[in-house]
Amino acid sequence: MHVIEINSCDPADAAHALSHLPFLTFLDSAMADPNLGRYSFIAADPFARVKGRETDRDWISRLKSVLAEHQLPSAPGLPPFQGGAAGLFSYELGRSLERLPKPALDDLAFPDLSLGLFDVVVAFDRVERRAWILSTGLPEKEPAARERRAIERGQWFEAELKRPAASRGMGQLSLEGWTSNFTREGYERAVSEVIERILAGDIFQANLSQRFEAAAPPDFDHFGFYRRLRKVNPAPFAAYLDHADFVIASASPERFLKVVGDRVETRPIKGTRPRFADGVLDSLQGQALKESRKDRAENVMIVDLLRNDLSKVCLPGSVQVPQLCGLESFATVHHLVSSVVGRLREGERAVDVLAAAFPGGSITGAPKVRAMEIISELEGHARGPYCGAIGYLGFNGTMDLNIVIRTASFRGGACVVQAGGGIVTASDPAAEYEETLDKARRIFEAFGATELAR
Repeated sequence: MHVIEINSCDPADAAHALSHLPFLTFLDSAMADPNLGRYSFIAADPFARVKGRETDRDWISRLKSVLAEHQLPSAPGLPPFQGGAAGLFSYELGRSLERLPKPALDDLAFPDLSLGLFDVVVAFDRVERRAWILSTGLPEKEPAARERRAIERGQWFEAELKRPAASRGMGQLSLEGWTSNFTREGYERAVSEVIERILAGDIFQANLSQRFEAAAPPDFDHFGFYRRLRKVNPAPFAAYLDHADFVIASASPERFLKVVGDRVETRPIKGTRPRFADGVLDSLQGQALKESRKDRAENVMIVDLLRNDLSKVCLPGSVQVPQLCGLESFATVHHLVSSVVGRLREGERAVDVLAAAFPGGSITGAPKVRAMEIISELEGHARGPYCGAIGYLGFNGTMDLNIVIRTASFRGGACVVQAGGGIVTASDPAAEYEETLDKARRIFEAFGATELAR
């Protein structure tokens, strides 16, 4: 590993300096936090790519093989992502793991898997305000050749970071003309349908979303929009991907899976309330969420589901819940967040954890497979990136992935934003519709949109 310590800066400035490189993958702790948002990573110009649709059902073995082929030990004292596979796992990839119906519409046809294999990572410690270029020398195998490549690639990235970035603000940033796949009445009827399915004993909970879409002009400034989004809605698991045929700008507050050594963690979010500018009202709103039997029930169901998922790959008795329904506050909403942890069994790896738990229970429901069947039936459209995962699987065995929510996805001249919530028997259809708008509000604000942004 060739390590170059560089001057620390706003990671978004460094990502912009590298935005001309192919397959830009920016994993951004835009809401810096010592525990959840400590590190940010930029990777670009991969030495190989892994892409596919859900029909390519051997992606798990392919990914395990390529990570094992390039396995490297962790360099101590540095941020955890030190080279590896990074990018997108779309929601539809779940059909490669379970027998599920195809959605009625998949007009944008996002790839279900889009990963770069990155030999160089620019890493930021937001707490200590330090930054490094970490260059592995991969895919070279012979030690001397690997060392030469590591030095050359590290120095090349250092020079690229120092080049003047292209001027900003040349393209369009605002989008209007948003439409939804649901009317208010239609969404409320769908919520009522889910409640009827629960009362009939079909499921316990399902996550139902509505899909907003607008046309994006050819000159749309995707990275400029992301800068605006991370400013109005900073999030600990934010991300920006420019993978040539699609772009994703995510302000996700939710960690899906983290693996360091043999320790696994997932942090499901269930339970949401909008925030108030008035401090007293905001405090009361947070307290009301903590005391909500309906929201706690949603959260506890998903915690039980995730305990079962992690138990597939973890040592018996090691799966624990150190935090249940804790209140966490973000720019526009309060959330109830739980933490489920476990210790991996011998021989299990990060990819095995991903396969055991994907897609996340917090954005599907319980039982997971039946909930996903109902979601496909009622939503109609493929979710694509929404409710999938973005993050990294390191050559050193580490993994950190978000849940793709609070996200704008661009492909084929269109932009899609989705927002949803968990439906249980105590759900009120009108309130559930309003919750989707609460969750999407800051994204529409970043677009400068007035329609559907109230």
